Amino acid sequence: MGPGPSNVGPSVLEAMSRPLVGHLDPAFVKMMEQIKAMLRHVFLTKNEMTFPVSGTGSAGMEFCCVNLVEPGDEVIVGVNGVFGARMREVAERCGAQVRTVQAEWGRVIEASQVEDALKKVSRPKLVALVHAKTSTGALTPVEEITKLAHEAGALLVLDTVTSLGGCPVRTDEWQVDAVYSGTQKCLSCPPGLAPASFSPRAREVATKRKHKVQSWYLDVNLLASYWGQERAYHHTAPITMNYALHEALRLVLNEGLENRWRRHEQNHLALKAGLKAMGLPIASQEGHQLWQLNAVTVPEGVDEAAVRKRLLSDFNIEIGAGLGPLKGKIWRVGLMGETSSQANVKAFLSALGQILNDSGRKTDAEAALAAAAL
Repeated sequence: MGPGPSNVGPSVLEAMSRPLVGHLDPAFVKMMEQIKAMLRHVFLTKNEMTFPVSGTGSAGMEFCCVNLVEPGDEVIVGVNGVFGARMREVAERCGAQVRTVQAEWGRVIEASQVEDALKKVSRPKLVALVHAKTSTGALTPVEEITKLAHEAGALLVLDTVTSLGGCPVRTDEWQVDAVYSGTQKCLSCPPGLAPASFSPRAREVATKRKHKVQSWYLDVNLLASYWGQERAYHHTAPITMNYALHEALRLVLNEGLENRWRRHEQNHLALKAGLKAMGLPIASQEGHQLWQLNAVTVPEGVDEAAVRKRLLSDFNIEIGAGLGPLKGKIWRVGLMGETSSQANVKAFLSALGQILNDSGRKTDAEAALAAAAL
């Protein structure tokens, strides 16, 4: 129940045990097409260039940056947590002139901040944001920011590593130009692939570059020949991971996106209500709190590391610690994909209540469960 990876369903693990085939085997090529089609459904896009990058979510971040950014390009990056800062560094390594839009950890990047930043650059190439903050539990709204970016002639790049499959990600409706995710969060697949999608506009930018893409491995112009109709050899795809993603996406679509989002929302609200009864608020900005990653405020005088240690040793529950300025101040409780269930919410509230009581902080776990309606 931490910030990822989430639990993986039995059928996904079973899929990974199947015999290997070649990465150009007709059966695998057929699976590639099915994965692309299912990813379009999950991303809610018609983009032809939608496929899983071979690598974890950070490879998806690099994929977007190295293909769309050239030396000297002006790039605006929203930084309100760990991964915005990482995106800034990746863009800088591509030679970009980066202007940072910052917000306090736990708060979202506001459209007005991006608007101000766009006024201070002459030819912005792209605006890059993290949609769902794994480090803070905050969800940044992007529709207005996308409009501002396009009016300024820039592309919009969106990190959906923690949001895809757990809350709405409407790529085409929001007019997002480049989007990437990871398999290990709300898709409930082991880490190792980074689903990504380029709009025709982003694809054109990557095709008409003045300089070669600095990464041969992540060059979309080369990958398009393998994941497109040519099937030209590029690299040996991780066959087993694609088996797993195929099954994980099948489970997502079998449940239905709307139903899946609703399940994540309901379990978040149950957890939030139970925590409130314990006197433990969610630390991230009200009105922008993630359903799948809950930043729980650590009570004054409680040893947050000791609580996490006992949750794991005595109750077999793993949660995450705070990062950066939130270190020691929050617990990061994940309700992602397979992990997002009423049973897990109940188990966590019961265990946390017992531990807090044992530490001398009086907590009514039964009242918490009642408030959560569990």
